[in-house]
Amino acid sequence: MARSFNQVVLMGNLTRDPELRQTPNGQSVTSFSLALNRSYKGSDGQWQEATDYIDVVAWGPLGERVAQYLSKGRPCLVNGRLQSRSWEQDGQKRSKVEVVAQDVTFLGGAGEGGGNSGSSYGGESSAPAASAPAKKKDDIVIEDIGDEPINLDDIPF
Repeated sequence: MARSFNQVVLMGNLTRDPELRQTPNGQSVTSFSLALNRSYKGSDGQWQEATDYIDVVAWGPLGERVAQYLSKGRPCLVNGRLQSRSWEQDGQKRSKVEVVAQDVTFLGGAGEGGGNSGSSYGGESSAPAASAPAKKKDDIVIEDIGDEPINLDDIPF
């Protein structure tokens, strides 16, 4: 039998705060939803804007980190796979396709995109780079920039 390939990469903003729950056997699971904005040319030749909403589930320690550090409005990059599930509710059969996250990258700094400006990015210290001492090794100056995220606007290309 031929193998299949199921991989999804999404970048968007959280539509609500992540919801952390525990399964009956104690496993952590976090659910959240991403808003994905896209542009397309309509039949009239004008650019149109549309937003797609995708449900995401993150299990175990990954889900715990998502619930701890992300909040409504924050941007993130999700790598995962599509999974369908079905259940019965009030006598009607229901089904849903969602993304099961295998990796979540937190984008933007603390306080960006509706995040909590009092928390540090990714749980690490965000001390200013100017306060970090420069180290010298074999006439090469190595500057310790700390754990501060890189500002993409500073990259010249």
